[in-house]
Amino acid sequence: MLEITLEFRKGILFVRLQGELTRKTIPILQAEVTDTILKNGIQNIVFNLEQLKNIDMKGMSALLYHYEICKSRKGKSYICNISSELLHMKLKKNHILNYLQEMDNELTILHAVI
Repeated sequence: MLEITLEFRKGILFVRLQGELTRKTIPILQAEVTDTILKNGIQNIVFNLEQLKNIDMKGMSALLYHYEICKSRKGKSYICNISSELLHMKLKKNHILNYLQEMDNELTILHAVI
């Protein structure tokens, strides 16, 4: 299962993911996050993975999709608080970290963007 918490602060949409981002949970991400971005013209997004337990290839593709949306709007995409070394290795191996800028936490990103 996937739970998502959204918070919009200083022109950035913070997306906190809890659970698993997999083929089965992508529709939840699309319904909550993608629709919010598209309807509100959001440019900058942060994925906080502190509570994420697992991600598969479809989940990583979904992160890249959101990166592409933000890039097309001249915005930035970030990833922070990667919860485990295994998740970090998956993201690195699949080159996700070449696109979404990795930072330690939300506060660091907030200070870097402002």
